[in-house]
Amino acid sequence: MIRPAVYHIPVCPFCQRLEILLTLKGRRDEVEFRVVDVTQPRPDWLLQKTRGTTALPILETSDGHVIKESLVIMEYLDALYPERPVAQRDPYRRAVESMLTRLEGDFCTQGYVWVMNQDRARRDTLRTGMLAQYAKLNDFLSEHAPSGAFLFEQFGWAEAVFTPLFMRFWFLEYYEDFALPADGRYARVQAWVDACLAHPAVQQVTKEEIVKLYYDYAKGAGNGALLPGREKSSFAFEPEWRLRPWPPKNKYEHGATDAELGL
Repeated sequence: MIRPAVYHIPVCPFCQRLEILLTLKGRRDEVEFRVVDVTQPRPDWLLQKTRGTTALPILETSDGHVIKESLVIMEYLDALYPERPVAQRDPYRRAVESMLTRLEGDFCTQGYVWVMNQDRARRDTLRTGMLAQYAKLNDFLSEHAPSGAFLFEQFGWAEAVFTPLFMRFWFLEYYEDFALPADGRYARVQAWVDACLAHPAVQQVTKEEIVKLYYDYAKGAGNGALLPGREKSSFAFEPEWRLRPWPPKNKYEHGATDAELGL
């Protein structure tokens, strides 16, 4: 039988969600993950599958149907492999889980807008906006899950959705010196973040990998776009990221060359 196939970009948070969900279900090896090079134009054969759209991941089912959008793909996979359900089955608990998940869009946008910012004068405003997003999560968790590590008894759907973003926001820690204040206002969400990052099912990427590959995002160029004077994207497959030096932290004063980035 042909395995379902996911077309994905390495270190993409939306792709990692699928890996986390499958790992939780013990089904990671039953779906084939096919890498797409984000530094190159999408090939025609892939555009035919997506009907012209470039966003990834997409999933091709074993009978050739194509499913888009990471949350929709997660729902499909959770239903395809019903053992060890990741989403809550109780209607109320599923509703709570969905309400929390609905907060991920603005949370994600705020983090990516900040890391791509090139105007030093906007840093304080963007930091305030990021803290406001964490405050929303803290308030939600304080109301619906005031004790324990996760939203419910164990790492589940909401954690699989948010954890890849917590990991990507290591680029804010590195390039913007961002950290949640240790004054109690964010204690509940900080505990959630820490528990999520430590879970065995989410170890597909590392802080070093994200910081190195997302350097171009920190300089305002996303999705494999080339910066002026550069010939290779930080998302290039070669040299392998472990062989590259750590990028310069001060993104506002210096733009690293390909050579400085080990490209």
